[in-house]
Amino acid sequence: MNEQELKDIFELLEAQGWKPMLCDTPVPFYDGRVPCGKPNGVGEVECELAMMSREYLPMNRVFMVTVTGESMRDANIFAGDVVLVESGASVSDGDIVLVNIDGECTLKTYCEDENGNPWLVPQNPEYDAFPLEENQSIYVAGKVRQIIRQAPRIKYKSCMKFIKAAKAKMAEEIKPVQVTRAIREVAPMVEIGRQWYAVCRVLEDAGVVAEGDYDGFCQMVRAEVPEHPHLPVRDEIMRMATQSFKKPVGMWNELYAPVQGKRYKDYLKIAQKMQDLLEKQ
Repeated sequence: MNEQELKDIFELLEAQGWKPMLCDTPVPFYDGRVPCGKPNGVGEVECELAMMSREYLPMNRVFMVTVTGESMRDANIFAGDVVLVESGASVSDGDIVLVNIDGECTLKTYCEDENGNPWLVPQNPEYDAFPLEENQSIYVAGKVRQIIRQAPRIKYKSCMKFIKAAKAKMAEEIKPVQVTRAIREVAPMVEIGRQWYAVCRVLEDAGVVAEGDYDGFCQMVRAEVPEHPHLPVRDEIMRMATQSFKKPVGMWNELYAPVQGKRYKDYLKIAQKMQDLLEKQ
């Protein structure tokens, strides 16, 4: 990507209300895991360089480490998160700090009690706060400035709930007369019975036909165009629901389709025509 292409992307994002930033500053990223629980030694760890936007970084030196444990859960810091730590920053009550105690590291909230004694406080009632005592070797490595969270992977079933709801809404918006008209108008393009699968897939995508309801689809077609010389048969339609054809039409791929070449193009033309007819009011 050249400079102009990057500039164009930034302008597009800004026009849509986003705030893009250029990651142009290297930050040390230590390949060690800091516990949000009892103090634990992180040992000698290797350091990599991660690129971040200069706008995000404070004046003092910063580095990043990965978190383990759940003691900071109520502060929205979870196992697997990466925290950006500023070293040399002044610390006050309520700051989240990375502390080395007798050679072991932990991530906690710093707070002084009514007598001015320093404590490290978890943000999870299942863990206990503990004082920082004079006989301990204590070093505050830095104050947490940012939490960098990895994007979660959403479960397929969770996605499907939203997809099914959207399909149901789409199906409500498509009038029965549109489906009837579309089937009749696309019928002359169907030259063999299996090509009806392209029509079936479009109706499945739109939520008009339930996923895999090939019997229902065949009955629908027979009711609309009973005189058609190549009416659909359930088993033949079902056989076409394989490889990329199992997916919505927009995700079809000739390389992974059950047919190739002209036959693939014929199926695609029928599907696209059916989509166009359904979109007409």
